[in-house]
Amino acid sequence: MDTLSSRPVYENSWMTVREDTFRRPDGGEGLYGVVDKPHYALVIAMDGSGPAARMMMVEQFRYPLGLRRWEFPQGTAPDRAVMEPGELAARELREETGLAAARWLPLGLLDVAPGLSSQRGRAFLATDLTVGEPDREDTEADMRAAWVSRAEFEDMVRAGEITDAQSIAAYAMLMLSGR
Repeated sequence: MDTLSSRPVYENSWMTVREDTFRRPDGGEGLYGVVDKPHYALVIAMDGSGPAARMMMVEQFRYPLGLRRWEFPQGTAPDRAVMEPGELAARELREETGLAAARWLPLGLLDVAPGLSSQRGRAFLATDLTVGEPDREDTEADMRAAWVSRAEFEDMVRAGEITDAQSIAAYAMLMLSGR
């Protein structure tokens, strides 16, 4: 497809919205609205191994949903900055949970909503953890953190307590990795 025009419609510190016109392979023209957000990193921080392993989750209010939701620590760099994915993952983990990891394993690439947004994310497994104090942003002041086992995570997904698509997809990547 060939982009014929692109114009910004809205912009703030977290995203831009643009409207593109394009030409399809059959010659017809179309219109598309795209949400551009910086790439993000998501971290599954795991303490222990086997059935006794536990993962760090955070719960926060998600304004667009009007609900508090549990998810793995994740986020983007401030002011739509671009950061190396591993560096961003370490920053998000430390900021949201206070944890630092000595070992990092990339799990894979996630497309958030490819029919709507250009945003992509990298999922990581963080192990050999050191506990510290969180350094949350103002918008994360009400965030809570808790350790959950794999069985608890799966029960929370089944019960609709974890609905964050990125967290569920990252967990599937963890399972596929054999960890």
